[in-house]
Amino acid sequence: MNRKIVLLVIASLFSTAALAQNNGSAGEAAVRAAMQRLVPDVQIDSIKQAPFAGFMEVLLGAQLVYVSNDGKYLIDGQLIEMATRKNLSEASKGAVRSTRLQKVTDGERIRFAAEGQKKHRITVFTDIDCGYCRRLHDQIAEYNQLGIEVDYLFFPRAGLGSHSFDKAVSVWCAPDQNAAMTLAKSGEEPVAAQCDNPIESHYNLGRELGVTGTPALVTDSGTLIPGYVPPADLIVRLQQLAAP
Repeated sequence: MNRKIVLLVIASLFSTAALAQNNGSAGEAAVRAAMQRLVPDVQIDSIKQAPFAGFMEVLLGAQLVYVSNDGKYLIDGQLIEMATRKNLSEASKGAVRSTRLQKVTDGERIRFAAEGQKKHRITVFTDIDCGYCRRLHDQIAEYNQLGIEVDYLFFPRAGLGSHSFDKAVSVWCAPDQNAAMTLAKSGEEPVAAQCDNPIESHYNLGRELGVTGTPALVTDSGTLIPGYVPPADLIVRLQQLAAP
């Protein structure tokens, strides 16, 4: 290839890159405007190029949609990469969950620590009165013995101000939170107590992350595992998720 052709090729590559960058910027603006027309008070967390051409990936809290660069079309569904069978939509939502959970400090959690070496940590959105939440807690020692650290956040399904919400507050405000949690999970009414607490923020965070029922287990990488999972099955699942 002579020098003139090489220069033409390089110029073409720079032109294509610049065009793609410009189209991306234009696409983001068009998509943002289209979403605001569709839902005027929508809170857009991020807009970025989708894994397929002509569309942008838009994150609205726990909801993810794909919008065409011209803002004319919206796709609401799961994006699966057929070659690997990887759920690309869930991967994006998982990254958001992980980032949000990292902002919850240790002082805003009730922790049941792993015995010996900690192998995995899960954050469990729980409801004091949920049957399967109680079943999970009945086996908390087994999870801990397997090296699984369990951090509890509260998600009273009946909503803010409900009796389940009040129970969560009482557990949080107890002198020994872990003992109070275990007592409440056994069906005992916790001693009523009031103090500054994060229960409402727990509940709102759960809603933002797409929690609709309890227990809802979330890994540190942001994978949401809905429902009760027995200890022996959970450790296998966590090992599979952690595998490269």
